[in-house]
Amino acid sequence: MTKLYITLLFLTFSVVLTAQTSQYSDADILNQNKPERVEWFRDLGFGMFIHFSFDSQLGIVISHSMVGASDDYLDRYINTLPKTFNPNNFDADEIATLAKLAGMKYVVFTAKHHSGFCMWDTETTDFNITNTPYEKDILDEYVQAVRNAGLAVGIYFSPEDFHFLHENGLEVRRTNINDIPHHLMKKYLELNELQTIELMAKYGDIDILFYDGGEGPLVEKCKQVAWELHPDVVVTRGAMITPEQTIPGTTLTDPWEACLTMGTQWAYKPANENYKSGKRLLEILIETRAKGGNQLLNVGPKPNGELPEEQEARLREIAAWNFVNGEAIEATSPWIIPNEENVWFTWKPKEKTLYAILTQQPDWPRGERREFVLHSVKSTADTKVEVLGQSDKRIEYQPETDAQTYYEQKDDGLYLSCVRAQRLYNNHSWNYPVVLKITNAEPAFIPPSILTEEAQLVQTGGTTYIQFNGKITDYGDSKELKVFFQYRPLPGFTNQLGTQEWDETKFLEIENDSFQYKLPAKSKNITYQYRTVAKLPEAFIYSNYRTISTN
Repeated sequence: MTKLYITLLFLTFSVVLTAQTSQYSDADILNQNKPERVEWFRDLGFGMFIHFSFDSQLGIVISHSMVGASDDYLDRYINTLPKTFNPNNFDADEIATLAKLAGMKYVVFTAKHHSGFCMWDTETTDFNITNTPYEKDILDEYVQAVRNAGLAVGIYFSPEDFHFLHENGLEVRRTNINDIPHHLMKKYLELNELQTIELMAKYGDIDILFYDGGEGPLVEKCKQVAWELHPDVVVTRGAMITPEQTIPGTTLTDPWEACLTMGTQWAYKPANENYKSGKRLLEILIETRAKGGNQLLNVGPKPNGELPEEQEARLREIAAWNFVNGEAIEATSPWIIPNEENVWFTWKPKEKTLYAILTQQPDWPRGERREFVLHSVKSTADTKVEVLGQSDKRIEYQPETDAQTYYEQKDDGLYLSCVRAQRLYNNHSWNYPVVLKITNAEPAFIPPSILTEEAQLVQTGGTTYIQFNGKITDYGDSKELKVFFQYRPLPGFTNQLGTQEWDETKFLEIENDSFQYKLPAKSKNITYQYRTVAKLPEAFIYSNYRTISTN
């Protein structure tokens, strides 16, 4: 596509969109995702996030080092650092193939992060990858490779642009648009409009857009332009819940997408990184799908474009598990409850197929039989149970061992007995989740619905307490329901998925469907995370997370 053609596109689309802007209220623009496209997106389930930019050369946080930086730093960051950026080992086909093996159905690439540096051949600014030693349009390489691999194409775009702020004499900071002069705000909006037009016009139909930063008119302008040019595009952040470095405490009915890093940083971090294990990443993926969400797992390529060895290794761990068990996370819905302790559930209602994903099963020797009881599941006359990936006919080198999976329905639950039969590692060890596929299953009960309400700091007798509040909105068919709270100091931003330790209150009295607990606030300046829990004879039911500070 020639520069002249792009310029003509700018003029044509700008006139059309400017004429139509007055037709849109903020509420109209807020979410124009088509319901059928949202359901398509939810079925994808698992995606790869790629954070990559020229500052990966330093192994520092992407973009954010510009905030609070000296004039000298900004000058060298903007004018010198791009001159040594040459990701000549970037292999988009290899990355797309690895994503597909890992069970990912879509990829989202950072076309422009907050720094304003564009990873494509743009006419809107010289601050882009074609003005580096690499010279080529890396975004085009990515789009073609992902599309050729049969994966959905996603683009991350920041309407917030630190380079724009700096070159227009404004302080570089997370955007506070209220003090941007009107004439510069008009120019700011125009930049985002033109860049969005360019992205939507040059690379074919983009499937997914992830907007980050520039809340308010900046992001609303981008969404308006994108949906006008391509009504089928699904906007995630900017139009749906997108928790970062955490996942909700309970199943959500609305669509949501969690994004997380393998370690502590989005872009490449060559030293001082603390990676989650491949097993832990799988557990987070499983929990995400059990609660009805999508997971967007991040990688940060090295400055030469290659994936760090640690990140590739974890993706291949996930790929091995996915090759055996991928159907348990693709195109699934939540079950009546997300889990029974360490057994997590996904569900395909049309097929009446339930997947019971057995996590936290360390040191399960090949050939050893283990038994489980599921209280939320009831079998039917047509029920069948199997271990995904296994034939249930043979265990290598153990011809006398029974490999069959058995089940029995009793009054208090579905009793299951299975063997880990498949040899996947040479040392016969496999410490990853095993999946039981249960066809023609039915729910065994109707679960209650509980809420974690806002807590307050209260004074009683000169002592400050945190008063936790909860509510039962639906008892389901439960006849024996007990409630309590779990609480803990809020883990650090990047560590919320690294710990599962909670303190618990006693069982609480329920009055008019509500209950409370007062916890002495022994220290100041602590932020607590808390949630409501209901204990049934069959299972525990967990509610949404909330936080409160003792400041």
